[in-house]
Amino acid sequence: MCGIFAYLNYQILASRQDILEKLINGLKRLEYRGYDSAGIAFQECNNDVSDCLVRIIKQTGKVAALEKLVLDNKDSVDFSKELDVHVGIAHTRWATHGEPSPTNAHPHRSDPDTEFALVHNGIITNYKDIKSFLSQRGHKFETETDTEVVAKLLKHLYDTHKDKKVKFRELVEMTVAQLEGAFAIAVISKHFPGNIVATRRGSPLLIGVKSKNKLSTDHIPVMFSKGAGQVDLNEDHRGVLGGSTGRRPDEETEYHTTGPEKEIEYFFASDASAIIEHTDQVIYLEENDVATVNEGSLNIHQATRSLNESTRREITTLKMAIEQIMKGNFNSFMQKEIFEQPESVVNTMRGRVNFDTETVVLGGIKDYMCEIRRCRRLLFIACGTSYHSAIATRQLLEELTELPVMVELASDFLDRTTPVFRDDVCFFISQSGETADTLNALHYCKQRGALIVGITNVVGSSISRESNCGVHINAGPEIGVASTKAYTSQFIALVMFGLMMSEDRISLQQRRKEIIQGLKDLPEKIKKVLTMDDQILKLAKELHQEKSLLVMGRGFNYATCLEGALKIKELTYMHSEGILAGELKHGPLALVDEAMPVLMVCTRDNVFSKCENALQQVRARHGRPIIICNEEDADTQKLAYKFVEVPRSVDCLQGIVAVIPMQLLSYHIAVLRGYDVDCPRNLAKSKFFLVLKVLVIFGEDLCCMKEVYWSKNSIIARGMLTSVLIHLYVEFTT
Repeated sequence: MCGIFAYLNYQILASRQDILEKLINGLKRLEYRGYDSAGIAFQECNNDVSDCLVRIIKQTGKVAALEKLVLDNKDSVDFSKELDVHVGIAHTRWATHGEPSPTNAHPHRSDPDTEFALVHNGIITNYKDIKSFLSQRGHKFETETDTEVVAKLLKHLYDTHKDKKVKFRELVEMTVAQLEGAFAIAVISKHFPGNIVATRRGSPLLIGVKSKNKLSTDHIPVMFSKGAGQVDLNEDHRGVLGGSTGRRPDEETEYHTTGPEKEIEYFFASDASAIIEHTDQVIYLEENDVATVNEGSLNIHQATRSLNESTRREITTLKMAIEQIMKGNFNSFMQKEIFEQPESVVNTMRGRVNFDTETVVLGGIKDYMCEIRRCRRLLFIACGTSYHSAIATRQLLEELTELPVMVELASDFLDRTTPVFRDDVCFFISQSGETADTLNALHYCKQRGALIVGITNVVGSSISRESNCGVHINAGPEIGVASTKAYTSQFIALVMFGLMMSEDRISLQQRRKEIIQGLKDLPEKIKKVLTMDDQILKLAKELHQEKSLLVMGRGFNYATCLEGALKIKELTYMHSEGILAGELKHGPLALVDEAMPVLMVCTRDNVFSKCENALQQVRARHGRPIIICNEEDADTQKLAYKFVEVPRSVDCLQGIVAVIPMQLLSYHIAVLRGYDVDCPRNLAKSKFFLVLKVLVIFGEDLCCMKEVYWSKNSIIARGMLTSVLIHLYVEFTT
C-alpha cells in the first residue's frame, strides 16, 4: 500500500515508451508518501487490440531502480510500438503484509498467465479467510500479501462465471463484496483489453480526465448495480448475477467526448499530485464507487445504495500555485515547511481573527455553536502529532469552555468500549483527513449520535465530508512526512475555538484579549526563533552521535516535549522520550546521569518554579540539561549545560514558540546522520490513507468561502469551494 497511479489513452496514438514514462513519472510524483518498492503493469497488445497480454515489472527500492529495470527490458518489450489504445497501472508499496521484496511488490497477478493484474492501497482484514477458501480450490499463492487474494479471487470468479459473459465491472463488484477492510483498487485484465476498473472503500481515489475535445457533461450520474454483492463464497459463487440497473431502466449514462473523435485520456491516482501535470479536470470517487472505462467512456456505479447517497459525481477543476510545491532554495521539503510557519499561522488566522475588534469567527462551526455550548463534554480524538496538538490546548480549553475536555489516542479509543453520548461533541484532528484510526473512531462516535467536528488540512477529505461541521487549518501543502507547520496550525485552530466559546464570558474577557494579542504577535516571534537556526545547528553537531535524548517539561509545554521527542524519533532514529517533569521522580530520574542529555522547556509561566525544581534534580544527578528558556532569563541560563533563548509569549501560546527549536534540532540531527528527512524509514504520510492535498489560493474572499464548505445547508457553495480549493502535493525530484 501507499500510492496508486494508472493511465488509459483512447484513440490517441502513443508509443509504448511514452506510456511507460507516464506511469513511471506518476510514481515519482508519489514518492514523498514513503515506500519500499514499486512496480508497473501494462498491456502488450498486437495490432488487434483484442489480442493482449499483461506484463508486470517491479523492484524494491526507489522508483529510479524500477525505471532502470524497465529500460533493461528493451530487448523483450517493443518500446517503439505505437498504439491508440493502451492501459497501465503502477504502484509504490509501503509494506504491511510481507517484507519488502520484488515478489511482494505491486502489481499482483492472478495466475502465472497474468489474466488479471491489480494495484491496491489499504488492508484486507479478512484476507486469511479468502486465502483459505481459494487454497482449498487449488489456487497457489506466491506472496505474503493480503492483496494477492484479491487478484486470485477475481480469477476464481471469472472462471466460475465465464459462461455468463460477466462484465468486467460486475466481476470487480462481486470480488469487493467479499472484502472487509479499507481499500482502493485498480484492475486490468487480458480478457478486457483497453479497459480498467477502479473502486474504493475507505481509501482515496480520483480520476483525471484530459481531452482536446469538449466533454459530454460536467458531472457523471451514478448508476446502481443490482445483486452484485449477493454472491456467497460458501455457495461456490453459483448465485445469480444481477444486471446493471440505473435510474432509468436499461439505460447507462457515459462520460466521453463529443464529436466524431473520442480522443481522451484518463489518469487514476490515490493523490492528485500524480495527475496535476497532465490535467486539472478531476472526479473524486466516493465510498463504494466502481469506475469503469470501456471504449473511452467512463461509467460510475454503486453496488450499494443509501438514502443520502449522491446521485452524481462532479468534475472538479484543480487550482494550484506551483511555487508552493517546490523546494525553492531549501534543501528539503521539511526545512521549507519549518520556515513557512510565520506565513502558515497567518493563513490559519486569516479571515477568522479580527485583531481590531478582538473577535474570532470560525465560519465552519458558527452555526453549531449553540449546540456545542450545551454539550456534556468535549472529546478530542487524534493520532501522532495531531494528538499532541490536542494535548497542547487541553488546559486552555478547560479554562475557556469550563467543560470537561478529554483527549484520546484514536487507536486506544477504539480498543475500548468507550461510552459516547448524544450530547457529546467529538473533535477529530488529522492533517490529511484520512488517518485510519481517527476515521474509524469518527464512525464509532457518529453511530452514537455525537456531534462530529473535523479539523483537517484537506478540503474534500473523508473526515471533512463525514463531519457535521469543522475547521480547515489552511496550512498549505505539507509534503514532508514529519508534520511541522500542520502542528502549529492545528494548535492555533483549537485556540481559536476556545476563544470563540468564551466570547460571552465576562470573567474571561481580559484573558481573551491577552491571547488574541499573543496570536497577533506570534508570526514575528516565530520569525525570531528561525533566525537561531545556526545556533541550533551547532547544538545538533554536539548531539547527533548520542543514542538517547530525554525531553522534559510540564503545564502548557508538556505537549511541546511530546512533539519534540516524536520529531527526534521519527527523523533521527535516536531514542527520545517526552517526559512530564512532575513524573521525574517516579521512574525517569533513574535514566539521568552524566552521559544523558536532557532537553528541558523552562519558560516563565505558572509552573516555572516546578520546572526549575526538576532542573535542579537533573543537575544533582550530573545530567546535562539543555534548556529552552525565555530571553534574558539569566538565572535559568546559569543552570544550563546549553540553552536556547526564545521570545516570551502568552503562556498558552508559548508551546508554539518553543516547538520550533525542537523541529530545527531534529532536522539538523537527521541531516548530520545522513538520513532523508522528507521520507523517514518505515513511515508514510497518513500511510495508505493520504488523500487529496489542498493548495491554498490566497485571498480574503476565498478564505471566507472556505468556511462555507462545512455548511451542510449549501450543496452549491460546497461544490464551488471544492472546485477552487483542492489538496495537492507534488514531489519534485532533485
